Amino acid sequence: MSPVLAGVLQLLALVVALGLSYRPLGDHMARVYSSDKHLRVEKWIYKGIGANPSVEMRWPAYLRGVLAFSAVSVLFLYLLQRVQGSLPGSLGFVSIDPDQAFNTAASFVANTNWQSYYGEQAMGHVVQTGGLAVQNFVSAAVGIAGAVALVRGFTRSRTGELGNFWADLVRGVVRVLLPISVVGALVLVACGAIQNFAGIHEVGQFMGGTQQWNGGAVASQEVIKELGTNGGGYLNANSAHPFENPNGLSNLFEIYLILVIPFALTRTFGRMAGSLKQGYAILGTMAAIWLGFTALMMWTEFAHHGPAFDLAGGATEGKETRFGIGGSSIFAVATTLTSTGAVNSFHSSYTGFGGGITMLGMQLGEIAPGGVGSGLYGMLIMAIIAVFIAGLMVGRTPEYLGKKIGTREIKFAALYILITPALVLCFTAASFVLDTPSHSLTNSGAHGFSEILYAYTSGANNNGSAFAGLNADTQWFNSTIGIAMLLGRFLPMVFVLALAGSLAEQTPVPETAGTLRTEKPLFTGLLVGTILIVAGLTYFPALALGPLAEGLAA
Repeated sequence: MSPVLAGVLQLLALVVALGLSYRPLGDHMARVYSSDKHLRVEKWIYKGIGANPSVEMRWPAYLRGVLAFSAVSVLFLYLLQRVQGSLPGSLGFVSIDPDQAFNTAASFVANTNWQSYYGEQAMGHVVQTGGLAVQNFVSAAVGIAGAVALVRGFTRSRTGELGNFWADLVRGVVRVLLPISVVGALVLVACGAIQNFAGIHEVGQFMGGTQQWNGGAVASQEVIKELGTNGGGYLNANSAHPFENPNGLSNLFEIYLILVIPFALTRTFGRMAGSLKQGYAILGTMAAIWLGFTALMMWTEFAHHGPAFDLAGGATEGKETRFGIGGSSIFAVATTLTSTGAVNSFHSSYTGFGGGITMLGMQLGEIAPGGVGSGLYGMLIMAIIAVFIAGLMVGRTPEYLGKKIGTREIKFAALYILITPALVLCFTAASFVLDTPSHSLTNSGAHGFSEILYAYTSGANNNGSAFAGLNADTQWFNSTIGIAMLLGRFLPMVFVLALAGSLAEQTPVPETAGTLRTEKPLFTGLLVGTILIVAGLTYFPALALGPLAEGLAA
């Protein structure tokens, strides 16, 4: 079987698996977030944290819950790393330095999981399992809660109430993420991923000496790493390591985990909005971009540019032979079009255009299908922008799902789409103006520029993957990327919840002959165009200095 055909068959199998999961999972999540009943274990949790899940919250109260919970999470994870050297199960590792501890705490709480450290050489069992893995669950649940709150803003009228953050948080973990993770961990163990609390072992002979291998609860962390679109690996090689991703079957399963909830949330949206066709329109937009990026990535990586490429069958540098170019390309697009950031190959080794595709996927806002929750609310923001543009073209006040999109709503949407590019471009520019950051570069020229642009794109968009080649474990990068991750996560969420509150206060307007039919393919095409134009106008100059220049020079 040719490598190209193998890649196409993997893609088709993935599409079928996602299609089979779409309806049951989407409907299940709609029931979870629409129910007024609480499970017994959920009641215990509410009692333990002192929350009343039945109290409805307006958007400022909902936002305070998000920020308060996240602030406590950052502080807890920071302190856990700072005292690691005194904890049992630390495997002899010392406590983490302050700047790196801040960066890691901000990273995992912001659902970014950027790692400026070697996992198997820095973190013991307690920090990995009791700190990082826990944040993988709750940070993902916070993202889903934000999306559900925005959907409620569209569906409710003459009230500013968006539900209860604590109920949404707990239900997301208990009823959605945990059950799938238990089953998924068993699948990964069956595929060969490890799951233990063993220490450090010296094995075999490696380059004239012994090699050290760590044990750990890898499979359980790996599954929520992908399912929650987190991305932080137990081991430094991330999903390229055989302990985390042993073979082609586990690789395809992990890609499935990355995509299944973000795609299924469009069904949840349609079900809660009372129109499945609206959910299908959003799904169509996400799927069109994802399939287009995947096809383009596979073409760039399989294209032959000389004898070495001909002999290898494509651009194989930086890719695991057990996954091949097809499996690596599908994974790279999935992880950068979502906010996952896991890698099974090294994006720095991709062709110039291939590296640019991974970067552009994040720069779109990671909305095709995006992270758990963040992908849906990011896409709904872009839908509002598309409706506004359509209204300008026909001279009509724009409407979406029966809600008028006025000045206030457009201001919130505009602020949402501006904040992340501002963080990316300003921090990238500052890194080249100052002397010290440039010393972290492994490469010069266009590729060196891409290393720093990718780092801030990944951090501010809460992706977490790295271009490789950049030494990010410095005070400058730990601090600035940490700030970019926190602002890139929570400032947009402020505007999302404010927008949701504004929409929930409105009275629905009746549909007329002049109403834009947002469930039709025409709107899907308009939405795709809006997304590509907004990202292109924002990032094209920066991309021209990095991956585009490198690709054209190849």
